[in-house]
Amino acid sequence: MRDLIVTENITLDGVIDASGGWFGPAGDGPGTDLSDLEGALRAQAAAADAFLVGRATFVQMRGYWPHRTEDTTGVRDHLNAVAKYVVSRTLDEPGWEGTTVLRGALADEIRELKDRPGKDIVTTGSITLVHALIAAGLVDEYRLFVHPVVLGRGARLFADAPEGAERGLRLVECRPFRSGVVLLRYRTA
Repeated sequence: MRDLIVTENITLDGVIDASGGWFGPAGDGPGTDLSDLEGALRAQAAAADAFLVGRATFVQMRGYWPHRTEDTTGVRDHLNAVAKYVVSRTLDEPGWEGTTVLRGALADEIRELKDRPGKDIVTTGSITLVHALIAAGLVDEYRLFVHPVVLGRGARLFADAPEGAERGLRLVECRPFRSGVVLLRYRTA
């Protein structure tokens, strides 16, 4: 069975969706060495062959990543090559090669994906979807890239935690990067 991995950029105060103003990646100024962080992202991409998002995140990403020409991170190439799954009842034509629209009952659709042979299934952003996945008990691992930023506003990963989020978590990795970002990986109990 494949693992469903929730990967989020998150602030110290737990914000993953700061509508009206997102935080810039830590240490993204001139001369900042992000090679260790980018290496971790490449390793995560290599361990996954499926990308799962909600409609709003998908539309934003579809308008940006396939057309980006100056990407040294490898994100564009990965997203263009990986199987993409978008959960939506309203999206008719995905408009991004390799995309399947999931329209059925969420838990059934995701369990079917997890039962197929393959590598990890990664989801990012998509706060409504992620909350639904947590509530359904479908998340196997959280990979939180904690940025040294406090916003004090915005949607949080576990604020008003959906039912199912109370399951215990087990820390499997804590890795700081030169930029000040820290990767926290937790497996669900």
